Amino acid sequence: MNFKIVWILLLTSFFTKSCNKDESMSSSPLAAEVNPINGISFEAINEVIDPEDVVHVENINANWTALIPFGFMQNLESTTIFYDTEPGQVWWGETEEGIREISKLFKQKNIEVLLKPQIWIPGSFTGDVTYDTEEKWQTFETNYENFILTYAEIAEKYDLKMFAIGTEMKKFSVERPMFWKQLIPKIKEVYSGKLTYAANWDEFEHVTFYDDLDFIGVNAYFPLSEEKTPEVETLKAAWEPIKTKLKSKSDLIQKPVLFTEFGYRNIDFTTKEPWDASHAEQPINHEAQINALEALFETFWEEEWFKGGFLWKWHQNDENVDGESNNRFTVQNKPAEETLKKQYGN
Repeated sequence: MNFKIVWILLLTSFFTKSCNKDESMSSSPLAAEVNPINGISFEAINEVIDPEDVVHVENINANWTALIPFGFMQNLESTTIFYDTEPGQVWWGETEEGIREISKLFKQKNIEVLLKPQIWIPGSFTGDVTYDTEEKWQTFETNYENFILTYAEIAEKYDLKMFAIGTEMKKFSVERPMFWKQLIPKIKEVYSGKLTYAANWDEFEHVTFYDDLDFIGVNAYFPLSEEKTPEVETLKAAWEPIKTKLKSKSDLIQKPVLFTEFGYRNIDFTTKEPWDASHAEQPINHEAQINALEALFETFWEEEWFKGGFLWKWHQNDENVDGESNNRFTVQNKPAEETLKKQYGN
């Protein structure tokens, strides 16, 4: 082993270990040492995890997983966030016990964990949360801070290497930037790992607090083509102007870009509105899913300013996913699974 390789390994080991509170207060471009993140988004399960589920993730060569406990709001006008870290009110995988046990199994397989708590509003997009009075804003901000700090403490307690301070809170991030500026130091008081914020694809250019974090997180559901089954080269060409904007953001604040979510369904026109998760019946199109993933990988995965991402999403009980009839985002038991395995194996 030559000196250069030894030095890289030493740096990687240093920056992935838990640092002390003083060190954690300053984000560093050396977050780039986490390279690449070949991740999956593991569903919030409602039963005790089967160790075999982790083996399936290991077999596709993933080295990171995102765990996603949800907080629930009744509607866009509500200021209350319902969440619980104890069994009974939420799914087991969203409880502290569930997060502890799931992350333990993943780490035993050398798969690191991003804890990514996020808001769920039935029938609504979380990015539309906004309020018409200062009083409502302050009530919601207090509740959101308590929600996020609760899970930041859990992430620290179980040595989870990365934490997302929010997901797709589009209007909230743009209209109330000072809230996020004061929230981040509070998170760093209780959590010493790497930080990101998962912006919606049309939000990331307007986020003003990325410079206080370690990664420019983006949920990469960019519309690329209105063709039923676009070719890889067509999609790569569509990515180029988007890639330029992402690199410009990275260059401006000297932080790497991370796709906190990416993925495509195996349906016709999957790259037209990639965020579409409607349950309406749509024709199966495995080729479209494969082409979309290959174009994304070929466009980004070798760039030094880009640090990988988390595929949306991965279900427990792998054997129960029917790859022939399932038209959701997962690649499990579908032809695209081999595409992912090959890429992550590189």
